[in-house]
Amino acid sequence: MPAWQQPQAMRSLRRAFLRQPLLAACYLPIDECAGATMTDPITGLVLTGGGARAGYQVGVLKGIAQIRRDAGIVSGNPFPVIAGTSAGAINAAALATRADDFDRAIADLVEVWANLRVGQIYRADLPGIIRTGARWLGMLMFGWLIPALQGRRPQSLLDNSPLQSSLREWVDPTRIHELMQQGCLRALAVTASSYGSGLHVTFYEAVDDIQPWTRSQRFAVRDAIAPQHLLASSAIPFVFPAVPLRIEGRIEYFGDGSMRQSAPISPAIHLGAERILVVGGGRIKEPAGPRAGCSEYPNLAQVAGHALSNIFLDSLTADAERLQRINTTLGLLPVDALGRTTLRPIEVLMISPSERLDDLAGKHIDSLPFAVRSLLRAVGVSGRGESARGAALVSYLLFESAYTRELIDLGCSDTLARRDEVLRFFNWGDPSQQGEASRLQVDSRFKAWTTPDFSDTTKRGQSPQGGVRWKSVVDSQQSSNEKRFDC
Repeated sequence: MPAWQQPQAMRSLRRAFLRQPLLAACYLPIDECAGATMTDPITGLVLTGGGARAGYQVGVLKGIAQIRRDAGIVSGNPFPVIAGTSAGAINAAALATRADDFDRAIADLVEVWANLRVGQIYRADLPGIIRTGARWLGMLMFGWLIPALQGRRPQSLLDNSPLQSSLREWVDPTRIHELMQQGCLRALAVTASSYGSGLHVTFYEAVDDIQPWTRSQRFAVRDAIAPQHLLASSAIPFVFPAVPLRIEGRIEYFGDGSMRQSAPISPAIHLGAERILVVGGGRIKEPAGPRAGCSEYPNLAQVAGHALSNIFLDSLTADAERLQRINTTLGLLPVDALGRTTLRPIEVLMISPSERLDDLAGKHIDSLPFAVRSLLRAVGVSGRGESARGAALVSYLLFESAYTRELIDLGCSDTLARRDEVLRFFNWGDPSQQGEASRLQVDSRFKAWTTPDFSDTTKRGQSPQGGVRWKSVVDSQQSSNEKRFDC
């Protein structure tokens, strides 16, 4: 039975047992499927939203797999808990489908994203664009004037029906359930936002001991994860159509899970994760100094891109800051007080792009099919590179290999630049030191694990009681700019 399936009391007893050096050296059992020793904390993976930007997540996972192989670990699933939102939900489900072979899972994801075409996600042919995009824009401009148009209201800017076929190739719901029964996976969660109730819903599939939860404006529903959940979670507002899902005996229409998502890390914690790798879709903090801007009035594409960035990127920073405060507070509590609270310190490693993905997308606008480029020009996209207007909007829709391959390379390079942090996070060090690493982990489990300090780009975080020291995300971004690693 994997470590994460052991009752909490049993895991605590094993950890106490293994604090003795001789015993730890003699007994460090490893589950072949879970790939974790009995003393390892449950590791979660959080993949955030961002449309085509999710290719960066694949690069990060490729870097993790490479570091893992270099450390001599060749089997097991390093992420028993996987949570995803928007396009991150699709990556999460694809990873869960192959949870019994992590290296193969990453290789398959890289293969898909490195050869991705817009036509696999949404219709990019001229008839398809006219049917949805042009009709939608026409409705905005003339619908109030021509009553006949009001009866033919389009549902979205783009038609993502090709994604349904792609999901059948990438994700196997039956296999996800089987791998959970085999102990290869603890939980999978995807999130979506209800247009009807306005609530944020986490749909999850998990082992039997995990119960649903309810919080302000958000709650969880236990359900078998299916392609419809992934379509709903990735339905970018206005761009892709809402998706009907049955919930509590009724049908509600859902859109992208990043909308109204105030706590993107929370589902992984509720599902039992004790340490979490979070992969962001944008820079956490811009470097100091002025940035060249545009003095012209923003067009529709720029406004839409700014709004999407607010939906996809901003909540992650706030949630990480909240977790940092909780960790710091727990580090100040005496041990007896800790025993009376359900809160626990959560170690977090966050990896996010070291470069602006808007600028990266701006370089590849011309790789989009002609019909899509024409539609985007109609809403104001123009130029190339850093001078492109509306590049933020393009960065979410550019499902083309010229762009996604650069995202994969950037994600892998950023991860390899933080190899030492990754090794410490997973305890993937010298095998002869694993016993010592386990004892250190037990001794410090009540200390405040620090997460990046976003208020000071020069500060290094350290808990009041000497918890593990982590370098600021911003510092890591700057250092990774100095040297790009080959992947």
